[in-house]
Amino acid sequence: METYKRQAAFTEMKEFDHLSKPHDFMEVTLWHNGEGFDVSVSDEQRFSLSWGQYRALKKLVKEADK
Repeated sequence: METYKRQAAFTEMKEFDHLSKPHDFMEVTLWHNGEGFDVSVSDEQRFSLSWGQYRALKKLVKEADK
């Protein structure tokens, strides 16, 4: 058995999204193996991305925003 501490970052959404509700938040937790991360958006959405998927997503968002 192995125990470890998780690396995570948390923020309330009100300073980033004017459509957010009063207690909306986002939390990112890094995978212990270093290959990606999990994202929780309030209690409504959860998803996981590898670092390669994240790089592709960033590129696609940048391309769509042209």
